[in-house]
Amino acid sequence: MNALLPRKSLGQHFLVDDNILGVIARLAELGEDDVALEIGPGFGVLTSVLSAHCRYVHAIELDGRLEPHLREIATAPNVSVHWGDALKLDLSGLDPVPTKLVANLPYNVATPIVAESLDRLPTIDLWCVMVQREVADRFFAVPSTKAYGAVSVLIQLASVRTGFHPVSRTVFRPPPNVDSALVAFRRIPLPGNFPVIRRVVEGAFAHRRKTLANSLQLADVAPREATVAALASLGIDASIRAEALEPSVFVELTGRLI
Repeated sequence: MNALLPRKSLGQHFLVDDNILGVIARLAELGEDDVALEIGPGFGVLTSVLSAHCRYVHAIELDGRLEPHLREIATAPNVSVHWGDALKLDLSGLDPVPTKLVANLPYNVATPIVAESLDRLPTIDLWCVMVQREVADRFFAVPSTKAYGAVSVLIQLASVRTGFHPVSRTVFRPPPNVDSALVAFRRIPLPGNFPVIRRVVEGAFAHRRKTLANSLQLADVAPREATVAALASLGIDASIRAEALEPSVFVELTGRLI
């Protein structure tokens, strides 16, 4: 197992500690009716746990070097290993449709994978993901903090956090140079017109040192004057920055802008 070196370009850190697997199963609330989506299965240690607990498992792996390690688990009747880039594959076409995303996510794609899944994988009702600690903190950061950003707003509009567990660097081979954490969150109903809200949110944080109105104009989302007027209708000063607004305010702002 240790002969295969993780590729930094793929954000790989292989999970090798059995103790953390029980924590993942608990936070993911795994059940016999679940269809798990795992991105970055590595050597398949988590895949085996998911297979034992769930009705079906879809494992998505980009690194072809891992094929010999995943060959045995791929023979299980309730496991499919799909080869390719999770950000490019049509995951919405998986059959049976996934109900939970449970994964030790590759560090370099963790945030976009979660963000893309919020509305593009509507059948997922719970996420339990291993990510860098700073990314986990960012997911549920509060306004007016350094960690609070576009992904914080989008995740909090789509879900509520149900679990959090700091993870030692020793559960990986090789140990990463950063801390990690497991974070679990459950879907809540998406606000209407979520793709448009997402565009406004991402534009608002695109230039976070600028005022929200200037950032939206620079991101080609809305003219500054329109944003100033929309903010005024909400009783908010034109000098405000995106990081000061609660997630729910972006829903109201979008409704007045677009």
